[in-house]
Amino acid sequence: MTDLLERHQDLIRTHGNLRARDVADRLGTTEAALVACGATGPVTPLRADWSGLISALPRAGRVMALTRNDYAVHERHGSYLDVSSSPGHILVLGPEVDLRLFPGRWGHAYALGGARPSIQIFDKDGVAAHKIFATDATDRDGWEGIVAAFAGLGLAPPMEAPPAPADEVEREVDSAALRASWAGLRDTHDFFPLLRQHKATRRQAFRLAGGEFALPLDPRAGGEALRLAADGEVPVMVFVGNRAAIQIHTGRVTRLRDTPGWFNVLDPDFNLHLREDGIAAAWRVVKPTEDGAVTSIELLDARGEVIALLFGERKPGKLERQDWRDVVGEVVARHALTSAGAA
Repeated sequence: MTDLLERHQDLIRTHGNLRARDVADRLGTTEAALVACGATGPVTPLRADWSGLISALPRAGRVMALTRNDYAVHERHGSYLDVSSSPGHILVLGPEVDLRLFPGRWGHAYALGGARPSIQIFDKDGVAAHKIFATDATDRDGWEGIVAAFAGLGLAPPMEAPPAPADEVEREVDSAALRASWAGLRDTHDFFPLLRQHKATRRQAFRLAGGEFALPLDPRAGGEALRLAADGEVPVMVFVGNRAAIQIHTGRVTRLRDTPGWFNVLDPDFNLHLREDGIAAAWRVVKPTEDGAVTSIELLDARGEVIALLFGERKPGKLERQDWRDVVGEVVARHALTSAGAA
């Protein structure tokens, strides 16, 4: 740990301030190890009572929740409300902070002090799963009480960066059977079991489903959909996640900004940062449900992993919004690819 701290200090002296994730990559270590050694600020290890920790967060009041993957960062201000746990899942279903958490993949957590206090949770490989930041609106007594209540030694974080994820392995799939199962979907949540049933990757299923269900789009389609939604004041749902957490924003987006290499939403309570060079493919996807068809725009990286999912605002039992379907229709008109152009 001492050696890692010294290497971190040398890197910062040479290159200036860098994000912890980028520093870890350059040093060939994990972000969890970097945090644990104190390189990112005063640190308190937290014990691995995941359900208890998340259930305690309402005591902190308004905070900023952050979930990311390699190519998208999702930040949402609000309170952790309506927290529930079941085997394998922790749900946060408040009107502001909306999360699907998978604690079976979690391995390490730390509270950081300093000018920007945070609670940072990492998976068993030391990769960031979910982070919570104190803000000016946070109840600091409640925050400090949470840190004190959950302080305790956990497992030492892995020091070596995990190997790069392997490319997806595609098996032979009965395309007619897959399309029949797709046509019979009754809920959007049934899509993951469908992939497992047919032993298909997401990207493979899109290619085999046919244009009725999955249509390839130019990778710029996600940003275009958000621009059209902003212009038309169409409320959306924006999902960003990794293998240990999914975070959802529901509502309108208004303040959109392009910066070199990034598409950004910079609203007061919601920020989204999409790294454009990481978006290898976009698809318009239609899933049948008991409430009618549900339409999404799905952004994938070069390995076929989900970067972000975009839907129209929708509640169970309600038909999909026509104004969102109009947005998607316009995106398709501008950005549809031939099947040969879909990677």
